[in-house]
Amino acid sequence: MTQANVETYFEGTEWHCRVQGDQQPFHTSDTKERAVRAGRDEARARKVEHIIKEKDGSIGSKHSYGNDPSNVPG
Repeated sequence: MTQANVETYFEGTEWHCRVQGDQQPFHTSDTKERAVRAGRDEARARKVEHIIKEKDGSIGSKHSYGNDPSNVPG
């Protein structure tokens, strides 16, 4: 079974991190930098992708921390 990815996003006045599909964030911060760090650490621990969104909700970047197929070039 594939684990859900981690996303870092802005909502209200704060940055949050959650596992995709969860309603509640596992981390909340007043700075994007701290939220990204927490999201990255969780994604690494879970060996999943970390999706970092911009304030407007668009995807700013993605980082994969495991489970990448070894037979795909690039």
